[in-house]
Amino acid sequence: MRFSFSCSKCFSSSSDMSTDSPSMEGIDFNYKVILLMMLCYWDLKGVLQDGRIVAIKMLSAESKQGHREFMSEIASVSNINHENLVNLHGGCIDGPRKILVYDYMENGSLAQTLLGGEENRARFGWETRREISLGIAQGLAYIHEEIKPHIVHRDIKASNILLDKNLCPKVSDFGLSKLFPVNFTHVSTRVAGTLGYLAPEYAISGRLTRKTDVYSFGVLLLEIVSGRKATDFDPELGEHYLVEKAWEMYRADNLLKLVDPMLDGNFLRTEAVRFVKVALLCVQEKCGLRPSMSKAIKMMRGEIDIHNMQITQPGFIIDIMDVKIGRKPQSSVRSITSRRSPRLYPLRTVKRRSLFCVGEKSSDSFLFFKMVMRIENVLDVEPTLDLENIACKLN
Repeated sequence: MRFSFSCSKCFSSSSDMSTDSPSMEGIDFNYKVILLMMLCYWDLKGVLQDGRIVAIKMLSAESKQGHREFMSEIASVSNINHENLVNLHGGCIDGPRKILVYDYMENGSLAQTLLGGEENRARFGWETRREISLGIAQGLAYIHEEIKPHIVHRDIKASNILLDKNLCPKVSDFGLSKLFPVNFTHVSTRVAGTLGYLAPEYAISGRLTRKTDVYSFGVLLLEIVSGRKATDFDPELGEHYLVEKAWEMYRADNLLKLVDPMLDGNFLRTEAVRFVKVALLCVQEKCGLRPSMSKAIKMMRGEIDIHNMQITQPGFIIDIMDVKIGRKPQSSVRSITSRRSPRLYPLRTVKRRSLFCVGEKSSDSFLFFKMVMRIENVLDVEPTLDLENIACKLN
């Protein structure tokens, strides 16, 4: 069977059925072709016949996503073209293997560069950080507001922001995207995202809207301005949360202290403060108070005055056990003014195939995790399972 995208973007599988559709003109990606493209490289990179270098993404063979669902999701983004979105060339399905072919980004991701150590951070002056921030915002505003049905990315983070040879940012990885009709709020059966970037309402209840991405963008904007990761661990001081730190600096009227010291004072003070305030507006606990991405862009550019705009307390998830349990536990959203230790178990105490009670009674909700999976790959568990049903799932 062969699948075709418009604009000469082809998608092929390993079976022999073919089509005479004229839209099949272009590059025919199949598994053998992609392997040949990769012969000269150790990493997932290839060269097309015309000499263009492309990135190869092999999706997990354990994915439960069927071929039809996979093709539907890929087809939905194949025609999206924007300066700040990674371009999808095509790919193939070969048995359990699902492979995508993207534009290759010479400068890797923000996680590898800006957040990859002091030597890398020194490359990013204030002007570069400003343009990267605005570019990311413009890419998100496009998928949120310019296309119909709109797309919610669900996993905005530094490793999903790629940089081309000119350090132009490109939002990547639409494998976690969901498309909805306008004015539709999606309640997800699975929370897909990364701890530190997860909006509280999405992590706890699976309630997914465009404001979910806005929250993640706010965290990312704080990372770009500060050069710090969203969450970090110090052997002596324990875990650090960037959102919490930013809120403390805001309440102390000392937001400039959050700016990356690697900039050595070479930045516009008023603009840096404005960017941090926009980030805090984006991570407010109540999603209805967060701006849209197009409004956030105007705020960042100074087209909307935010000097006297009220910023309410942010909310953020501090414990992976809070994720998608079907109700709101007392410790799920960190109170910025509270220093109480969380009641739930941290991720590092969870053992493979172990079962932990979220509440104090056995009738409360449960979650179990496979430690072999990364944090963002949290398994589905129904929110109202009883002990017998959980035991069946574990067997």
